[in-house]
Amino acid sequence: MYRIGIDLGGTNIAAGVVDESQHIVAEVSVPTGAERGAEAVVADICRAAELAMAKAGITAAHCASIGIGSPGTCDGSRGVVVRAYNLGWFNVPVCDMVTARLGLPCRLSNDANCAALAETVAGAAVGCRNMVLVTLGTGVGVGIVSDGKLLEGVGGTGAEAGHAILVLDGEPCTCGRKGCWEAYGSATALIRQGRRAALAHPESPLARCGDALTAKDVFDAADGGDETAQAVLAQYYVEEAGGGPGLGYIFGPGMVVIGGGPRRPGGAAAPSRRGGGGRLF
Repeated sequence: MYRIGIDLGGTNIAAGVVDESQHIVAEVSVPTGAERGAEAVVADICRAAELAMAKAGITAAHCASIGIGSPGTCDGSRGVVVRAYNLGWFNVPVCDMVTARLGLPCRLSNDANCAALAETVAGAAVGCRNMVLVTLGTGVGVGIVSDGKLLEGVGGTGAEAGHAILVLDGEPCTCGRKGCWEAYGSATALIRQGRRAALAHPESPLARCGDALTAKDVFDAADGGDETAQAVLAQYYVEEAGGGPGLGYIFGPGMVVIGGGPRRPGGAAAPSRRGGGGRLF
């Protein structure tokens, strides 16, 4: 039997079909379009799953279940996204909606939790019972495995280190507070910094991108020798790393795995052919 995995991001929805050996046999990606609302996005989650199955040459009858990793606070026992600020979702019963269309049992958890568990099963942290995973993309997610088990907290509210305060009264965050790690270390933050730099330095290639500037544009301009983009990245790397040491001091993990990929278009993670796409640091 196969299983379907969904990575729901603020920019893209990635769907993969996985066999019993945790190998990805087919994968597709579609834009999230979160501004359209939860019903439209969940419909596209199902469409992405159907496209992945078609690419793998199977149907839902060949699949045991579907699992969804979503940003934000997720109540896995109810299959509900309680709040996901990057999507604008509050109390969305995702699993019931997906099961109603696909007819498959559905489980839900925070995306970083899913990624952390995947790395211990089939990725960079196989055999490690104490690890921390940090995912970088539209936001900053953290997943923690302690003594071989996910640390999810009450009602799925744990491990939200992306919303720990990094700078007192700093940059505004989508959660409504100021100074969160996510407001400095995410691809969204890099885009904001790049746009500010473009306004201050109209001679930079960044200025030609206008409002369409992406994180990848900043990396590309820096690779091309643009000093403005290089300065943006230098500051971003400092801020991106700001929350990591605290996790090490608190949890004492055997390893820290970095996942995601702000350099890719839209900040989407690059999956490996087996398990997650994390990098060991």
